[in-house]
Amino acid sequence: MKRILTALLALVMITALVACGGDSKESADSDMKVGIILIGDENEGYTYAHMEGILNAVKELGIGEENLVYKFSIPEDESAYDAAVDLAEQGCKVIFANSFGHESYIKQAAAEYPDIFFCHATGTAARTAGLSNFCNYFDNIYESRYVSGIVAGMKLQELLDNGEVTDPYVGYVGAYPYAEVVSGYTAFFLGIRSIVPDAHMDVIYTNSWFDITAEGAAADALMARGAVIVGQHADSTGAPSAVQAKHDGGAVVYSVGYNIDMLSVAPTAALTSAQNNWVVMYKEILEDILNDGKIESDYSAGYAEDAVKISALGESCAAGSKEAVDAAVAAIKAGTLNVFDTSTFTVGGQEVTAAFATDTDGDFVNDADEAVFDGYYHESFFMSAPSFSLRIDGITELSE
Repeated sequence: MKRILTALLALVMITALVACGGDSKESADSDMKVGIILIGDENEGYTYAHMEGILNAVKELGIGEENLVYKFSIPEDESAYDAAVDLAEQGCKVIFANSFGHESYIKQAAAEYPDIFFCHATGTAARTAGLSNFCNYFDNIYESRYVSGIVAGMKLQELLDNGEVTDPYVGYVGAYPYAEVVSGYTAFFLGIRSIVPDAHMDVIYTNSWFDITAEGAAADALMARGAVIVGQHADSTGAPSAVQAKHDGGAVVYSVGYNIDMLSVAPTAALTSAQNNWVVMYKEILEDILNDGKIESDYSAGYAEDAVKISALGESCAAGSKEAVDAAVAAIKAGTLNVFDTSTFTVGGQEVTAAFATDTDGDFVNDADEAVFDGYYHESFFMSAPSFSLRIDGITELSE
């Protein structure tokens, strides 16, 4: 993932420091101030994962933890711009922001402070913004969502084999109908279908990244319709907690979470969670700044770089789940398993032969980069953010 040139420059830099009798790299870097704009706080799983990632990255690079300046619970509005400006005025050399709706405000600040690096997670604008100090970054979470889908599929098949359920019906609690969410739930569903080909899934959107009540209500609605497993792309413990409550009441229902291990709130209902290992991304960006004095427009990484993972398998997982997970991860790393293999799904009954990675209006007319080649949709290939937004057969978005 790292360029050879970067590594060589790093070696030259370290050698020069030693030759000049300078301090170690850790000492030289320790005074760099880093700003972090966060959509939530440590009580929200997505933000907590980012906080862990940035903290571990700066520790590994020798940057003092005291030089981290946090802006918590910053909404996706003008407040993000104000936070970015304040951090810039405080002397931060690099400023990160972690939520999709922060992007336009971070880009605005980047244009006004060309000597400061602005790095935005999940966004799409950096590669066309024309700003050398602005980048997007996102892990290939769709890979671990696919693997978590395999865990769900193994459990679903076990329940079918045992006669505990007859309908392979799955539910999914999504935040917004954005490509990031669509990509994630499609990957999850394809993982399930690799085990249970007849599985079908409904999605309910909460229109919020973090809403415990709405996420719990969506999970309840899906279970009332007969969902046996409920996945999620939403940031609270609302859905797993609702599933655990039904599970405790005797219902045959299980949960697959996101961001954090959900066993603390769903000890017998949680199967696993798709997770990011954000330290990989933060460390690479900071290394580029420290070693090269510049950044790329997009950063992405997945299983091959250990940037994504699933949490510990719960006690209710089906026999053979670990072996199935290990095989899938090995195949993804080897490049022999592609999550969006077009032979594994259809749209309107037809195999997909063309789709465009940066399409913005949803009509999939050739107005961007052709993402389907070599037999699969190349997610996070042209830009770091997920772009897969096809609605494949077998998944229904509900209005409730």
